[in-house]
Amino acid sequence: MLTNRVIPCLDVDQGRVVKGVSFVDIKDAGDPAELASFYDAEGADELVFLDITASSDARDTMVDVVERVSAEVFIPLTVGGGIRSRDDMRRMLEAGAEKVSVNSAAVANPTLIEECAREFGSQCVVLAIDAKRVEEPALLQRSDGSYDYAEALWQVYTHGGRRATPLDTIKWARIGAELGAGELLVTSMDADGQQTGYDCDLLRTISAQVSIPLIASGGAGTPDHFVKAVTEGGADAVLAASLFHYGDLRISEVKSHMAESGLPMRMIH
Repeated sequence: MLTNRVIPCLDVDQGRVVKGVSFVDIKDAGDPAELASFYDAEGADELVFLDITASSDARDTMVDVVERVSAEVFIPLTVGGGIRSRDDMRRMLEAGAEKVSVNSAAVANPTLIEECAREFGSQCVVLAIDAKRVEEPALLQRSDGSYDYAEALWQVYTHGGRRATPLDTIKWARIGAELGAGELLVTSMDADGQQTGYDCDLLRTISAQVSIPLIASGGAGTPDHFVKAVTEGGADAVLAASLFHYGDLRISEVKSHMAESGLPMRMIH
């Protein structure tokens, strides 16, 4: 039986871990290698590093961060942020990442998913999606290229949540899976940093449409929220950032609570 995973996310800006609320109000949260070692010891199943600066200058800094972190920890490391090409992905994999996530560049050029999956294997390719609930009917694009007003409930955003696209989140998730992504990392922009729970409606709608693993992101505030993302949302893994960075919850207590709720977990003794 596959175990459910608990994954801390470390947003990296100029080589430092930072965290904000709903993609703004950024604060320093520590050194990447130190936090990674701490989370490894705490029982994290994986780590996700997102380079939120994502300029060409920052890429070299991020390679250094990945090399330092992968030398310290032995759990899988996913790296994303500003990945625009197969060469970018190759650099991160060679630096020690096990998986690489693509977001904005994949929206601009969906064949990037296909190319990376073919060259490195689907297991290395994570499609990250930043989704925002549509408050009013919006002109969103169907998978066949036509447009529709009423169909979409969540809209895809790119560039760190700063730029709206005409894409329907559910259809984009399905297209990404068909193109060869091995995993989806879906962040609810509405819930991000609010600690009021994951968007289980969003998760459930996506998990019903795809067969690849789904990582829930955005909104964790209590141990029960992690459980509900799996039991009600159909997620295979749960990701959080500020909750762990600032000590509101420990990974070990989240995993214990999930196990006590009957979910299969990898426990360290």
